[in-house]
Amino acid sequence: MKLIIIDRDGVINEDSDAYIKHPDEWNAIPGSLHAIARLHQAGWTIAVASNQSGLARGYFDVATLTSIHQKLRRELGQVGGTIDAFFVCPHGPDDGCSCRKPLPGLFHDIATRYDTSLEGVPAVGDSLRDLQAAHTAGCSPWLVQTGNGPRTLQQGGLPPGTQVMADLGAVVDNLLSGT
Repeated sequence: MKLIIIDRDGVINEDSDAYIKHPDEWNAIPGSLHAIARLHQAGWTIAVASNQSGLARGYFDVATLTSIHQKLRRELGQVGGTIDAFFVCPHGPDDGCSCRKPLPGLFHDIATRYDTSLEGVPAVGDSLRDLQAAHTAGCSPWLVQTGNGPRTLQQGGLPPGTQVMADLGAVVDNLLSGT
């Protein structure tokens, strides 16, 4: 199985310091949906791993999050793609869970769901916590320069072997070309 794990906010869609609290606030980053569609059409399994502390903070509820993901799936379907599963941490930063990135709990859930090792599985994110969780779980971390990516690169401290790309489209170009 060819598996990829992708963060949502800042990688697939525009991020917001005020959180994405409604489907109307969810806007795809140009090219991201086509990139996911290309992976899907090439036989990849696509999992999204996303911290969603807005749930714990009361900014939105599970029904709203589901509506946001339905909008993502609908727009992605229009370009021939699909996401196999969403893995979400609903906790706040001080809740002490094991699923909130930078901890690898969401990644372990993905490994269990697909009954596979995550060794070398590409994991794409725009923040250091995305890359740290990926690295700890054995994935190959990829940093995109969308969302928080430029700030993350500037701050440094990236896990060993992190590959840096302009955006999700560039990651997909690289993966599909085998380089």
